[in-house]
Amino acid sequence: MDDRSMRERMLAGDLYLAVAPELGELILRAADLMEAYNATSARDPLERRRLLAELLGAIGEGTEIRPPLRVDYGSNLRIGARSFANFGLVALDVAPITIGDDVQIGTNVQLLTPTHPIDPELRRAKWEAAKPITIGDNVWLGSGAIVLAGVTIGENTVVGAGAVVTRDLPPNVVAVGNPARVIRTIQPGTRHE
Repeated sequence: MDDRSMRERMLAGDLYLAVAPELGELILRAADLMEAYNATSARDPLERRRLLAELLGAIGEGTEIRPPLRVDYGSNLRIGARSFANFGLVALDVAPITIGDDVQIGTNVQLLTPTHPIDPELRRAKWEAAKPITIGDNVWLGSGAIVLAGVTIGENTVVGAGAVVTRDLPPNVVAVGNPARVIRTIQPGTRHE
């Protein structure tokens, strides 16, 4: 018999019930902090920073996230230094989401760790799981990009606007489309195009 809590099961990437009371309180805490953060004035960067530090698992120096921000827990989201997320980031952090340093995230990007069973009876019973997402240093995610559960994106990679990343992407490439596919390798010194 599995005597782990639903939170322990969730963090291990195993099937768990999201309706468990222990998880409900964590979701409500995140919702309160999100609401406060999303209501802050752009003229109050210190309050924004304080709220992000309380909400997120980690936030690096010089990182900015423009509201609105949407998370499940917040505590499973870690962002490195000097990164920037434009308006409308959705980071469903049921499993860990790790974002490196100097990452640029366009508007309305979605980072989605949750998964659901193929088996209809398990879905009906409300079981779900999650897989982590890792975004390497100096990645650029174009507006509207969607990164699915279990994906790792290598450093310096560019993901085009609206791309749906269903599999790992290596470092130093440009990927576009649905599903995202590599269309070229980035050479050192490549200029804006």
